[in-house]
Order: sequence, then structure tokens, then C-alpha cells
Amino acid sequence: MAALLLALILALAVHGTWRLFGRKSPWPPRFLGLVARIVGARAHVAGTPLRHDVVFVSNHLSWIDILLLSGATGTAFVAKSELRSAPLVGWLCTLNHTIFVSRADRMAVTAQIAQIRDALAADWPVTLFPEGTTGDGTTLLPFKAALLAALDPPPPSVHVQPVRIDYGAATDELAWVGEEPGQHHAARVLKRRGTFVATLNFAEPFDPAEYGDRKAIAAEARRRMEAL
Repeated sequence: MAALLLALILALAVHGTWRLFGRKSPWPPRFLGLVARIVGARAHVAGTPLRHDVVFVSNHLSWIDILLLSGATGTAFVAKSELRSAPLVGWLCTLNHTIFVSRADRMAVTAQIAQIRDALAADWPVTLFPEGTTGDGTTLLPFKAALLAALDPPPPSVHVQPVRIDYGAATDELAWVGEEPGQHHAARVLKRRGTFVATLNFAEPFDPAEYGDRKAIAAEARRRMEAL
């Protein structure tokens, strides 16, 4: 906890300095990558992640995924709107350009899709978790293709790159499955001793324009993730 607090103070100070001079700050994703190391994750990147004009489509095991992916790629995320009101965490999410979406408000889908397209136009990589929740790390849950509507039609030059995250031998300990409260899962992760290797498997990217609508894009992303 002391290491997390120190990392937060230092990262906010440096981030604030960069923003004071009007520069695009790389420090929020670097901070998240550091937090991943503090909680024991050692990222191993397999494949070559794109840095620009990309939507990453990833499986989802726990909140550690966000730390790992952000640290490795600098990506922003699409997250459920409830996260915005979480103490401290919600504010930190805004620093990393998180796009908050409401799963209950179907009337807001058009605006949410516009937000994703705006982020891509501003040259931020964006990550979607199409399962819509966390899984056990061994199987993929059904995909929810609704937010892939931001790629139908796709913005110019934007590619989709599927990612498969694997916690290896630590999967059973760290996967956030079921209705366990978030604070309980966080405490379980922080109390775990030692480190673990988290492999980020990046598949070959593809041009969504070649696959038609959002359901076809989701199916191709799933096929490539399963192949990993």
C-alpha cells in the first residue's frame, strides 16, 4: 500500500507538470503499468501491439488486465459508467481517457459510439472487453458486439487487434469470477505473495472494413483470440 501511494503521488506530480506545459502526458498509462508490477504482475508481451489507429479487443480476467494493457500499449478503455463514481478510481480513470458507457441506457448508445470514434480520431488506442464481464481465463464468454458499432463503418486506417491475456499458473487465484465484491477481489490480489507472469498475446491486426458489420468483426476477433 505504501508503494502504491508513493507511485500515485509521483505520477500525479509528473503528469501535472506535463499538462501545465500543454503536452500530451504519457504518465497515466505508465503509472498503471507500475501498479501492475507493485501487485505482482510481470508482463510478457507476445506479438507486436499497434501504437496508433487501433482498437484492441481483449478477454477479461480481472482489473489487473487494465493495468497490464495500459502499461504495455498506452491504451484508453471502455468501462461501465458505474466506475466513474468510484472514489479515487473513477477520477484516475478520467486521467487515462476512459470512455464510460451505460449498459442500461440504450438511448445513449449513439453518443457512446461517438465518444469511441472521437478517441480514435485523437490518436488514442482504445480497448474493448467484448465479453462484458470477467471470466475464468480458460474459456471465452459470449461476445457483446454492440460497442463494435463504432467500427461500422470503421474510421479511416483503424485496425482491430485481438489480445488474449493469460495469467498462467496464477489464473485460478486471480481471475475475478462470479459476484465477488470488487473490494474483496482487490484485497485478495494485494494479499497474494510473490509475483506471476501475465502474458499478453497480441494477434495479427485486421482491417474491420473487410469483414462488414459489427457481428462479423466480433466473430473474426473471437476466432483470432481462440487461435491464441
